[in-house]
Amino acid sequence: MSEASIALPARRPDWAHLIQAEHVHGSVYTDPGIYQEELRNIWQRVWVYVGHVSEIPNPHDFVMKSIGPDPVLMTRDKDGQVHLLHNRCPHRGNQVCEKPRGNQRSFTCNYHGWNFGIDGSLRGYPFPSGYVQDKRKELSLGRVARVGIYKGFVFGSMAAEGPTLEEQLGGARQAIDALCRNSPEGEVEVTAGFLQHKVFANWKFVMENETDGYHPAFVHASIFDVADSQIGTLYADTSSAVTRYFGNGHSEVDLRPEFRKRDQPLSWFGTTPDKLPDYVANMNAAYGEEEARRIMIDGTPHIMIFPNLFIAEIQIFVIQPLNANETVQHVTALQFKGAPDFNRRLRQQTMGSVGPAGFLLADDAEMYERSHRGVQEKNPEWVYLGRGSHRERIDDDGFRIGHATDDLCSRGMWQYYRSLMEAA
Repeated sequence: MSEASIALPARRPDWAHLIQAEHVHGSVYTDPGIYQEELRNIWQRVWVYVGHVSEIPNPHDFVMKSIGPDPVLMTRDKDGQVHLLHNRCPHRGNQVCEKPRGNQRSFTCNYHGWNFGIDGSLRGYPFPSGYVQDKRKELSLGRVARVGIYKGFVFGSMAAEGPTLEEQLGGARQAIDALCRNSPEGEVEVTAGFLQHKVFANWKFVMENETDGYHPAFVHASIFDVADSQIGTLYADTSSAVTRYFGNGHSEVDLRPEFRKRDQPLSWFGTTPDKLPDYVANMNAAYGEEEARRIMIDGTPHIMIFPNLFIAEIQIFVIQPLNANETVQHVTALQFKGAPDFNRRLRQQTMGSVGPAGFLLADDAEMYERSHRGVQEKNPEWVYLGRGSHRERIDDDGFRIGHATDDLCSRGMWQYYRSLMEAA
């Protein structure tokens, strides 16, 4: 969607009034005009997660992705370069690709036969005598202005200028680094396929929930009880786990303090080393026994990378807003390169938690939709985000942290959101 197609509101919102230190006005979640401003000031400005290089491993591979509600083609050319292309023929606006993924050397528009290379370049068009001069150089597929890749994670920015991807990620890079170290080869793969879950709720309810450590003990209590899971204790009032705000909208629930108290490798995954002997052996060979043990005790991160990438220990979620009232979550199991025995169990547990008959996501989806309906009531008008503000502190790396059940992550995200909206 071009900037020109996004309608501007008749009067700009008063962001200082709508987003305060510990309160957010309910209309910020539901107002269609505010959603249009978000498209303009967030989704078309900041770095947005698009996909992973492992989804297009070969030359001429492509996969359909999105930046916000806009479809984007992620492709790999013959030289291995990754491209992000708009799925729109420059002639009459027809979509040039309908397939979700594949491998082919070019895209041909079904409307008038224009042909584009996998890199988006216009290769030719029928009946060239109809054009006074060669149009191939000036009428290629539209490109996402900037493409950035960090540890295989591909991000795109519609803005030609702005912070680099590394600057935007900031402290969140350390969580991606930690994630990759759980692979004996230092790489994750996104190869298990995606499930899509649609909820009738604003995308920000979904984003906030991802690093909300207050809800698991209540929303997910039934499955924790049935499965005799220790997960509930991680989010108890007595937990030593913390929330951390990295800046730029990124936040995490850091469960490592609890796992380190247990001092048991793979406890974070609910298993023991003897159940995954090949994985443990490969990790020991890759990192040495002492470092491998430390990695396997700490486990994987639980981090929300603004505005749309949630790394949830064993899976990743990609948040896609469709409009102010509808959001799709694309979810897949994480796969660690060089760990086939571990990957099989990651796929199984992902299906059990967020699959079509999964337990956890169904609980969360119900909460998103109830919250979205609830904030449309006029009394009270505000959402309160003050839990734990009195006990925030700064960690050794200079990041704000709080208790695992505090609202610190939401407060940080909302202040960053406000800064983006005010800067427009």
